[in-house]
Amino acid sequence: MEPLLSKGSAHCLYSCLKNRNHFMVPASGGKDSAFVAHMLKYKYGMKVLTVTWAPHLYTDIGWRNFQNMVHVGGLDNVLGTPNGIVHRKLTKLSFEILGDPFQPFIFGQHNFPLQIAVQHKIPLIMYGENGEVEYGGDMTNAYRPDRNYSSDQKTHYFSNLPPEDMVHYGVDQNDLVPYLAPPLEEMDKANLKIHFFSYYHKWIPQENYYYAAEHTGFSARSERNEGTYSKYASIDDQLDGFHYYLSFIKFGIGRATSDTAHEIRDGHLTREEGVQLVKRFDGEFPKQYYKTFLEYCGISEEYFHEVIDSWRSPHIWGKENGVWRLNHTVAGDGMCD
Repeated sequence: MEPLLSKGSAHCLYSCLKNRNHFMVPASGGKDSAFVAHMLKYKYGMKVLTVTWAPHLYTDIGWRNFQNMVHVGGLDNVLGTPNGIVHRKLTKLSFEILGDPFQPFIFGQHNFPLQIAVQHKIPLIMYGENGEVEYGGDMTNAYRPDRNYSSDQKTHYFSNLPPEDMVHYGVDQNDLVPYLAPPLEEMDKANLKIHFFSYYHKWIPQENYYYAAEHTGFSARSERNEGTYSKYASIDDQLDGFHYYLSFIKFGIGRATSDTAHEIRDGHLTREEGVQLVKRFDGEFPKQYYKTFLEYCGISEEYFHEVIDSWRSPHIWGKENGVWRLNHTVAGDGMCD
C-alpha cells in the first residue's frame, strides 16, 4: 500500500526536508516508527538513522520486529540499553510515585535520541504521531509540525518529574546520565528540531501496519493484546500492559478505549461497535507477565495491589460488596475491575 500525502501536506513535508538530508527516527521496530523511517529513506531519499531505547524486557515478537527493521527494512540503527539494576529501581519508583511503571522507558525514549542527535550532528528528529493529538491530551502543538524540547519534555512527557529529579528518591546522579537530555545550549547550538510525521501524513495506524509488514518484515502478535482487541501495537515490551492498566485505574480509560477511539475517527469502526469492544476488553488485568512484573520490581502481590488501589480516585471508582466498579462508562453501566 502506497501512502499518499495531500498536495498541501506534501509541500509542507518537502519544505521540512529542504536542506536537511540527514534524519533521525526514534524507532522500536514497531509498525509506526518502521513505517516513518522506511518512507523517509526509500520514498524521499533521506539519510536516516534509527535510534532505539530498549524496552524493559523484550518480547520475542518485539525483538524479531526490531531485527527485521534493520535486516529486512534496511535501516541503520543505534540501540541504547540502560543499566538493568538502575532501570528496575526507576520502574518501581515510577510505579509508586507516578502510577506509571513505564516512565523510565519514556525518559529514554525522548532524551536518548537527543543525545545521539547532538553527538552525530543530526539536525532533525522525526517522530511518528503526535500522541497528544492522536490519542487525546494537551493541544498546545496540535496545529504545528514540531515541538519545543525545552518546554514540552517535562510537562507533556515526564509528568513534571524529569529524570534528574529522581535523585530526590535515592537514585545516584551518575546513574541517571543515560536518561538525561543534553545541555540546552548544545541542542540550540546544533539547531536541533523535533517534528511529527503525522503533521504531514494522515495518521492511520492500520495502514502503517500494512506498510511495515510489506517493507520492513513487521509481524503482529498471534493473539490480541491484553486490555484490547488489537494485535499490532505496543507489542515489544513485556511490561507494556501495566502502563495501560494503570491508565485505566487512574483515569477510567484503558487500552481498548484508546484503540477504538482512533478507529472510530478513521471510519474503521462505528461507535456502537467501539462501545462493545470497550465493554469487553477495557481494564482487563495484564496477567501474562504479572509474575514477571513482580519479580522485575522486587515486590509482592499484596504490595502491588496496595499501590494499584492507591491510584483509584473516588470520582472514578466505587466499591460495592468488596468489588471495585467504575462510576461511569461509555456503555452507561458500571464496570468491574
